[in-house]
Amino acid sequence: MSFKIAIIGAGSVGFTKKLFTDILCVPEFKDIEFALTDVSEHNLGMIKAILDRIVEANGLPTRVTATTDRRKAIEGARYIISCVRVGGLEAYADDIRIPLKYGIDQCVGDTICAGGILYGQRNIPVILDFCRDIREVAETNAKFLNYANPMAMNTWAAIEYGKVDTVGLCHGVQHGAEQIAAVLGAKSPRELDYVCSGINHQTWFIELRLNGREIGKDELIAAFEAHPVYSKQEKLRIDVLKRFGVYSTESNGHLSEYLPWYRKRPDEITRWIDMSDWIHGETGGYLRYSTETRNWFETEYPQFLEAASKPIDASKRSNEHASHILEALETNRVYRGHFNVKNNGVITNLPQDAVIESPGFVDRFGINMAAGITLPEACAATCMASINVQRMSVHAAISGDIDLLKLAVLHDPLVGAVSTPEEVWQMVDEMVVAQAQWLPQYAHAVPAAKERLSKSTVKTREWAGAARRNVRSIEELRAEKAALKQAG
Repeated sequence: MSFKIAIIGAGSVGFTKKLFTDILCVPEFKDIEFALTDVSEHNLGMIKAILDRIVEANGLPTRVTATTDRRKAIEGARYIISCVRVGGLEAYADDIRIPLKYGIDQCVGDTICAGGILYGQRNIPVILDFCRDIREVAETNAKFLNYANPMAMNTWAAIEYGKVDTVGLCHGVQHGAEQIAAVLGAKSPRELDYVCSGINHQTWFIELRLNGREIGKDELIAAFEAHPVYSKQEKLRIDVLKRFGVYSTESNGHLSEYLPWYRKRPDEITRWIDMSDWIHGETGGYLRYSTETRNWFETEYPQFLEAASKPIDASKRSNEHASHILEALETNRVYRGHFNVKNNGVITNLPQDAVIESPGFVDRFGINMAAGITLPEACAATCMASINVQRMSVHAAISGDIDLLKLAVLHDPLVGAVSTPEEVWQMVDEMVVAQAQWLPQYAHAVPAAKERLSKSTVKTREWAGAARRNVRSIEELRAEKAALKQAG
């Protein structure tokens, strides 16, 4: 087979390498072309050198090109994969820093909450540019695979306004299933059969069977509470399991910022999180991790390049959906996964226009969703709160309506639990002004926002958050890795 895959945001080096090697684990795909594109020529050069080394080491005919001209990369592509973070770590830092001034403590801030909503405002205009290029120069009926957060908002915009065949992809379901299999004592996650449905980052394991035996709420709670690691790292997630009756896919830190109950007061935050790793609830944890990862990669690049000389091991193919979807579409080998698509009747008690995440099967006829799923009422209610925020956020990003943007932020569950309307109005003004270079649709609103900020009487505070850690230096990271290696 010979076709072209464009990867937008390919400068996300580690993830691009993973997608690349996964796809090349499919025997029929050796002769395809990868077109890499990114706004950073420096990052493009690094990832191209790594992928070229992989191709050379494995004696493959695979072609790899790299260009900062996105339209050229997309031209003639059958599949377009997006891994973009518009504004990079600079804008992301403001997604965390500014809400903290108003008492809003986020662990990740990339899905909803104040940070995730502003992230969507930056991404959606760019997503629509991608869609225009796909419509105009990609292969006819090309498929757009979106990995970028905020997943639901980006996918919603691409489908409703970009008019492109789009699917959103995430790995939260797989990771949650691995946890459940582990606490139940399974030898492999493959022993666990499940139905997981909801919206991205708020998906719920509504059916569980281990080797054909149904697993109930009480057994699952007992298994998690008895686990020596997860009982400490997933306290909030276990509490939600006890109250809702079903387990959430999302990590302790992520889940905490989608709900109005666990991060509303500093003392409550420290009660529910675990500081053994950023993902369990640390303030700005993913920002710290991303900064450290970027610094580590820049410094250790020669080692990454050297590692690319190893043969591809198909047994280590990851559970990221992209390669499996492409394999199913091109070879008709059926794949079952969990995909972000427009609802259209898939989940009976969520709105039809919402982007949901639910089970589906892929073959040469496309992605075929399992329809008619009904969520438990509490799960549906929690999803609905986020869906309403997502809908307003998408429409605000398209229209450039700053008042609608403020209403979207006001209705966010965690923001509403912490901040007053006056604080929300000022916070959004401050975020839009700080990120104006990435928010062209709000250019007309920036002067008035600046004027309001100059006259504001709403008090703020400089606050690092309830559980903030400093970014570690390269030397500290090296010492920590050496200690872990010695201990292991």
